Amino acid sequence: MLDAICTFDKDNPITFTVFKFQSLSADEIEQFRQSLICPSCNGKAYFRKASKDGKVACFGSRYHQADCVEFKPSKAKAHEEQAIAELNQVLVDSDALMIDFSKAASVKRASLKSEQAGLTQLERVGDNKVQKSSKTSDTSEPLIGIESTLAESIPLDSPSGQGEPMSKMASQGLEAILYSLLRGSELAESDLWIYTDSKYRWRAKNLFVNFANATPTENGAPRMYWGTLSHSDKLMEWLNPSDCKDLGIPIADYKKSLFSQFDIQERRDLEGAGIILFGKCIWNKEKTRKIIQLWGKDINRILISKLEN
Repeated sequence: MLDAICTFDKDNPITFTVFKFQSLSADEIEQFRQSLICPSCNGKAYFRKASKDGKVACFGSRYHQADCVEFKPSKAKAHEEQAIAELNQVLVDSDALMIDFSKAASVKRASLKSEQAGLTQLERVGDNKVQKSSKTSDTSEPLIGIESTLAESIPLDSPSGQGEPMSKMASQGLEAILYSLLRGSELAESDLWIYTDSKYRWRAKNLFVNFANATPTENGAPRMYWGTLSHSDKLMEWLNPSDCKDLGIPIADYKKSLFSQFDIQERRDLEGAGIILFGKCIWNKEKTRKIIQLWGKDINRILISKLEN
């Protein structure tokens, strides 16, 4: 995208070229970057700064309409469509869906060194999961209000508290789920049972929450939050969703392993990236900003989908 419309002042939207936008002051860029839309389909857009290795600054969007002239075919688009098609078939053939948090995303590593670091982290997480297999999914943050068996579980959103065994249970990783949600699928509004492990389930419409609709839940009950990222802070310890301006995701405690797993090298890698995570939404102390904390700080429960370079 060569241009983007800034709706920061809704009564006087401004069309920026990439050149004009990147020439703004750093403060103006930070102020306007979460109010950008595609000039062709009005999908939410992002701005990516020029990279250290010579890649130019650009506008783009993960929310283009299928017929938008700015939505150009690419290998990434073909991969996303294949993942979405597979998920759609799963939904047609199944009564319920189990989220496979251990299913790795398709990440292109910048080097063998970063790949080995990522594998080391994955192996460590896998070992921890084996050690905890006889316990709850997260001993430090137990889920609330649900019994512990699959066939007799009490769903968090069920008024009757009567669970039912599923005859056809499918499994899918976070990557296909994120792509489907970003493309506006019916998954986020469906009544399909979604299991986050063998014990706990939600209706899809009550589990998947776009960042724009995120609100602190009663007793800190978790949800699957999703959307796109606008940018991070300078230290890359907070992620700022593009879908809202009063919410942040702290990652300082697990930043090193997270960035290794998804090959995040610089702030630019996060700009416009898709993201989905299992976590809880809370207020900050002043109740002026919402915070989404990754459940158990388990990086298997978060996925970041970088844009193509």
